[in-house]
Amino acid sequence: MNPELVGRTFPPAAPYLVGREKVREFSRAVFATNPIHHEPDAARAAGHADVVAPPTFAVVVQEATLAQLLAEPDAGIDFSRVVHGEQAFAYARPIVAGDELTATLTVTSVKTLGGNAMVTAESTMHDAAGEHVVTATSTLVVRGDDA
Repeated sequence: MNPELVGRTFPPAAPYLVGREKVREFSRAVFATNPIHHEPDAARAAGHADVVAPPTFAVVVQEATLAQLLAEPDAGIDFSRVVHGEQAFAYARPIVAGDELTATLTVTSVKTLGGNAMVTAESTMHDAAGEHVVTATSTLVVRGDDA
């Protein structure tokens, strides 16, 4: 694991257009049963423009930024040894169908612990107007050779 990754910001991933059906599918997958996740009228009645994605939906958008990190030749990350360690979200507002989100990843920490490496990265997501929507923070554990 390359400790010089700390502070590196990758180019923005391609914009992700949040679709209503994708939100509904994700909501069913995570058992989010609130009508605002499935019914546009319920979402509008609650003050949203369209169906609202569950909070963990941000990982769908974040995936493209993590793929950049994992594909980086000098990162030293063997994907076959990666385990997802931790996930957190800091929202400015909910994600709704119709949002076009652009995510940018920055590596915030690289640590070694017990023969394993841990890399923490923040994917900051903005809407088409450039407004911050959410920051998704992931910690990946790269198991060492003896793990």
